[in-house]
Amino acid sequence: MRLPRLKAPTDLPVAYYHCLSRVVNRDFVLGDVEREKFVELLRQYEAFCQVRVVTYCVMSNHFHVLLEVPRRPTDVKLTDERLLQRLKAIYSSMQLAEVRSQLYIFRTNGDDLAAEAYKQTYLDRMWDVSSFMKLVKQRFSQWFNRMHKRKGTLWEERFRSVLVEGASEALWAMAAYIDLNPVRAGMVADPKDYRWCGYAEATAGRKAAQDGLRVVVETQTEQTVAQARQVLNLYRSLLFVAGEEEGLDVATQRAMRRGFSREQIDAALLAGGRLTWGQMLRCRIRYFSDGVALGTREFVDQIFHAERQRFSSDRTTGARPLRRLEAGGLRTLRDLRVQPIG
Repeated sequence: MRLPRLKAPTDLPVAYYHCLSRVVNRDFVLGDVEREKFVELLRQYEAFCQVRVVTYCVMSNHFHVLLEVPRRPTDVKLTDERLLQRLKAIYSSMQLAEVRSQLYIFRTNGDDLAAEAYKQTYLDRMWDVSSFMKLVKQRFSQWFNRMHKRKGTLWEERFRSVLVEGASEALWAMAAYIDLNPVRAGMVADPKDYRWCGYAEATAGRKAAQDGLRVVVETQTEQTVAQARQVLNLYRSLLFVAGEEEGLDVATQRAMRRGFSREQIDAALLAGGRLTWGQMLRCRIRYFSDGVALGTREFVDQIFHAERQRFSSDRTTGARPLRRLEAGGLRTLRDLRVQPIG
């Protein structure tokens, strides 16, 4: 029997998740139009579900999303009109009219309990990583099937997720790892040139994308950043970490030398060496997609004890080091012994 998804302890005010899903058979079916539509839906449901997309990357057969999910309020007070305002992000005018009509019928019949229960079906979809991902994937699948005159499932399985600590290097490392996807795939030399990632959207001037990267910058620099340009410059300095790029042209904001080659990385691993942050972010690191939880020892152990029933009685601690990586103080919940670096 499959266990429920591991989620953040309820005492955390905000949780961060790296979510990943692949197309069935890993077919390369997401072209420009499809990726554009996926980003559109991502932003629509971000507004409705009361979460924040920190950054993302939509590739040809899979996607990554780094999501900020605030703790669900204990006493949600949402008027009928306020609910309708939020539904505007995802519903057509006809669908909104149907919801408004249903609420009107309940209210005019004096059945406030039924009205509140009806509203609760929408509230249950907010402040929750699973509901957000389910809505986005289902809505996109429906659109994709209509567009291509096909039937059946589009995604190969339920989405995978890694719980990421927000107050450590884990958050910026995960954000950079996601935005560097098209660089690792050899599609672009600079992620700002790949249209369907959070960093490129931010450099194009989209406020929602800039606000997402601001979360990363402010968490890592411990300062409030007001100007969008400052956010982008600081995030770029995190994106191209020491050792990965040598020199930055201030005028063009372009790296003057490409980073480590895959041959250099393979040679270092074969020699028994460990990858630096810069080298690491140019590889496919399974800890970032299969590690279950990523953060400091204290954070991972907290998750382990909160979810103790998931693990065998022989296991006494949760935090595990990231094998063959110079990952500072970061730890993972799942010890990947088979090919942790792809």
